[in-house]
Amino acid sequence: MSASLLEPRQTNVNLELRGQQVKAMTQARKGPRGLRAMAVVGLAGLLAAGAQAATLPDIFAVAERLNQQAKESQAKVDALTEETNDLYSEYKNVLKVIEGLRVYNRQLQRQIDAQEQEMSEISGNMDKITEVQRQITPLMDRMVTSLEQFVENDLPFRVDERRDRVDRLRQILDRADVAVSEQFSQVLNAFQIENDYGRTIDAYSGKIQVDGHERVADILLIGRVALVYQTSDGEETGHWNKSAGRWEVLDDRYQASVRNGIRMARKQATLNLLPMPVALED
Repeated sequence: MSASLLEPRQTNVNLELRGQQVKAMTQARKGPRGLRAMAVVGLAGLLAAGAQAATLPDIFAVAERLNQQAKESQAKVDALTEETNDLYSEYKNVLKVIEGLRVYNRQLQRQIDAQEQEMSEISGNMDKITEVQRQITPLMDRMVTSLEQFVENDLPFRVDERRDRVDRLRQILDRADVAVSEQFSQVLNAFQIENDYGRTIDAYSGKIQVDGHERVADILLIGRVALVYQTSDGEETGHWNKSAGRWEVLDDRYQASVRNGIRMARKQATLNLLPMPVALED
C-alpha cells in the first residue's frame, strides 16, 4: 500500500488522538478522575500508534496465512473428491455384481423349478412302476409256463438245453435279489432264442431213440420245417415224424442231401438247395 493512501488515515487518527487528549486535559482540570482519563487516552494513543506502525506486515502475514489455509482446504477437498470418486466407482461395481447375482439366482430358480417338476413326474412314474410290477410278475410266470409247454410240444431238438433254460428262468423269477426288469429281460431273451430257431439251420450231435434203440447221430434242424438225423458212420438217415411223434428211418435218397445240410450248418460248405422230407399238416 503506498504512502499517499496511508496519509489521510494517519491524519484522521492524529486528529482523533488530539481531540481525546484535549478532552482528557479538560477533564483533568476537574479533578483526579480527569487525570486517570487523560492517562487512559494517552495509553490508547500509544497503542494506536503502534498498531498503525505494524499494519502492512500484519496484512501480508494474514494474507499469507489465508493463502496457506486455502491451499490446505483445497487439498482436503481434492482428497475428499478423490475418495468420493473411488467410493462411487466401488458402488457401481457392487451394483454390477448384485445384478449378476440376481441373473444367476433367477437361472438357478428356473433350474430348481424344472428339477422339482421332474421329481414330481418321477414320483408319479414310480407309483406307476410299482403298479406295473404287481401286474408284470404274474405275466412273466404265465410266459414261462407257455414257453415250457411250447418246448415240450415242439420238435425234439436240443431238448435238454431248452429245458434247462426254462428251469433257470423259474429260478430267476423266485429270486428276490434280481430286479423285475432283469427278470423280464431274461424271459424275453428266452423267447427270442426260441424264435431264432425257426429261422436258422443248425446241426449238433446227440442221442436219439429209433424203434426202441438208441442212436448217436448228427441232428440237422432246418428252421421248424424239417428235423433229420444221420448216424456218425453215415449208414442210416432219418427224420422226426411230427404226426407220429417219433423218429423214423428214411430211404437212401436223402442220405447225400442230409450229409450236405449238416456240413452247411457247420459252415463247412456253402449254402445251397436241399431236398428234405417235409410233413404236411392238414
